[in-house]
Amino acid sequence: MPATSRPTWWPRTLTTRRLLLRPVEPGDVPAHSRLWTDAEVRRHLGGPVDAEVVRAREPLCVGAQGLLSAVRRADGRVVGSVLVEPDARDGRTEVSYQLLPEHWGHGYAREAVTAVADWVEVAVPGRDLVAVTQEANTRSRRLLEGLGAVLVDRFVEFGSPQVLYRLPPPAR
Repeated sequence: MPATSRPTWWPRTLTTRRLLLRPVEPGDVPAHSRLWTDAEVRRHLGGPVDAEVVRAREPLCVGAQGLLSAVRRADGRVVGSVLVEPDARDGRTEVSYQLLPEHWGHGYAREAVTAVADWVEVAVPGRDLVAVTQEANTRSRRLLEGLGAVLVDRFVEFGSPQVLYRLPPPAR
C-alpha cells in the first residue's frame, strides 16, 4: 500500500529511550537482508530465506507499510526490525520482531514491543494486539509472557506448532 493511502493512525516513527522505530531506509537494507538470511535469527522462522527471494525483497522493504527498522539512537545502528500488521489475524493487529544475534539479551525487543503496544493503545484504543511465535521459541515466549501477554491459541502453521499471545493494554 503506498504511503499516501496509509490509515491516518499509522505510525511514521516510534521513539523509546534507546531506540527509534522508523520506516526502512535504503541504508538499512543490508541489516534486513541479514535478518532474512541469518540461521540463528531464522531458526524459528522456517530457516534462512533463499538468495533469490532476498534479492526480490530488498527493494520492496524500503518504506514498506508496517515494516520498521529498529535503530539504536546512540549510534544509528540497525539492531533489528519490527513489523506491525493491522487486521493481520481476524481484525487484530499483529506485531512481529527480529533482532540481529549480537543485539540479543539487551532488552531491545522488549523495548520495541512495548512501544508498539503503547502506540496501538493510543492510536486505535480497544484493538487487540497479538504476537505469534513457534511453540519451540522459548526466548520469544519468555519475552511475551514477561510483558504480560496471555497465551490464547495453539495451532500449526508453516508446518510447525505455533502459539498466539494477546498483549495487554499498557498499564497507565
